[in-house]
Amino acid sequence: MSQVFHDIEKKIINSLKKNPIQTPETLEKSTQLLPDQIRRGIEWLKLKNLAIVDESKSSTLSLGKNGIDSFEKGLPERRLLNLLTNGPRKLSDLQKELGFIFGPAMGLSRKNNWIETSSDEIILKIIPSILPGEKTLQQIGSGNLSKDQIDKIDLTELLKRPDFIIENIMTSKKISLTDSAKSMDVSNTSGAIDVEANVPELFVARRHPLKDTIDEIREIFVTLGFSEIFGNMTQSSFWNFDALFTPQDHPARELQDTFFLDGVSAKKIGTVEQIRKVSDSHKKNWRYQWDINEARKMVLRTHTTCVTIKHLAEKKPDEARIFSLGRVFRNEKVSYKHLVEFNQIEGIVIGKDANLRNLMGIQREFYKRIGITKIKFWPTFFPYTEPSLQTMVYNEKLGKWIELFGMGIFRPEVTKPLGITKPVLAWGGGIERIAMLKYGLTDVREFYNNDLGWLRSNTKCQ
Repeated sequence: MSQVFHDIEKKIINSLKKNPIQTPETLEKSTQLLPDQIRRGIEWLKLKNLAIVDESKSSTLSLGKNGIDSFEKGLPERRLLNLLTNGPRKLSDLQKELGFIFGPAMGLSRKNNWIETSSDEIILKIIPSILPGEKTLQQIGSGNLSKDQIDKIDLTELLKRPDFIIENIMTSKKISLTDSAKSMDVSNTSGAIDVEANVPELFVARRHPLKDTIDEIREIFVTLGFSEIFGNMTQSSFWNFDALFTPQDHPARELQDTFFLDGVSAKKIGTVEQIRKVSDSHKKNWRYQWDINEARKMVLRTHTTCVTIKHLAEKKPDEARIFSLGRVFRNEKVSYKHLVEFNQIEGIVIGKDANLRNLMGIQREFYKRIGITKIKFWPTFFPYTEPSLQTMVYNEKLGKWIELFGMGIFRPEVTKPLGITKPVLAWGGGIERIAMLKYGLTDVREFYNNDLGWLRSNTKCQ
């Protein structure tokens, strides 16, 4: 019996006979078919051994968030060395001027013997004319380059740093006909019924893949002995920032980073003692006049840590394992890896013997259960933990290490004012990033595009 062809297959075959090698995009134009029809038609022809699909990949490098910042302002270690050119500087002054980049800048400068420390001062020993990584930053700039165009040794220095270099992988397909299809006449194919044809697909209802990931993460922490706590999406600046030792002039508290509720202030933000002790901690350590009106400003929470720190301050448990999971909000430019609204998991362990090794063990076990085995920990700086670590996981598809959860031990400046006397291990991170790894996505917006073809094709287990 002669083969029976769908009209979609006929159009694709006839178009490829006229133009033997085409991409799915050129086939859309030449056949006037929709993208989904082209995709299905190509798959049908492949199953019948009538079409050949050649896939090729190419990649370019561009700067990530930290790379762009260093391209515009200089590498963290360059900015530190520049501040020391006019003579020794106090450690506290440099911390205030450099903010969160102070830790990485100090680490690299010490490692390379560019500086030395004396009591509470930092002294410049040598300032290199060009630092490792600077050449690559200038080469890439605000554009995109292939790896072959960049100094490999210099590039390697930046690839070690989180969110400095982004590899953009592009896949292209070329469609052609097999020899048997080229000689086939599909203009007058028989109208006979093909008893071996596939039956129509039925799509039953299912949960969204992101919701599956959220439920899986929740189940993992519950089985590890953690209890879930809940809190409001709107929080006072006191619990979102002040209680976490974030100064009131910190950039994270500005309009370009945080969503404030216009004209809304909290009437009650904490007990009199909590407010007094947090205020005293800020005055003593940050050396500025703390303003209670700033602490009263209401925000859409920027993390879920505000929920856990408030719980600790109110309950003051001697030992506890708790986590909070929910929506958080950041006033950021929407991109392939950033959204203004996303989901975050955040947890803490409190106990007299809790230490950094315990925290790393918990993280390793969590990643193992989620299916991630290649991980490492990167020293970093966070305002309310010390020491602080960044978890790096290896993305097989991208072929590089990427950052996920941040973690550390709450600083005494956070815990003591709230009457918390035991060490507190804390960590947190975006759930969408984990879901991107599980489902092989390179653009976080895919979770919210409502692409039924993608939603139906993804299996529950990854």
